[in-house]
Amino acid sequence: MDVELIFKIAAVGIIVAVLNILLSRSGRDEQALMVTIAGLVCVLVIVVQEISALFSLIKNLFSL
Repeated sequence: MDVELIFKIAAVGIIVAVLNILLSRSGRDEQALMVTIAGLVCVLVIVVQEISALFSLIKNLFSL
């Protein structure tokens, strides 16, 4: 696992948290929820790509 992956996920989390707080304080709770969901989807896409790369590596390693 690469440290860069952890930094990407942490950066997305920090940005989403800040935007969520700003939108919630300004009374836009629905948009804050959508930002949170979009951040979650972004992180899931990153994780799925890494899992796909892992499966490809295992497949090549065992010549399957």
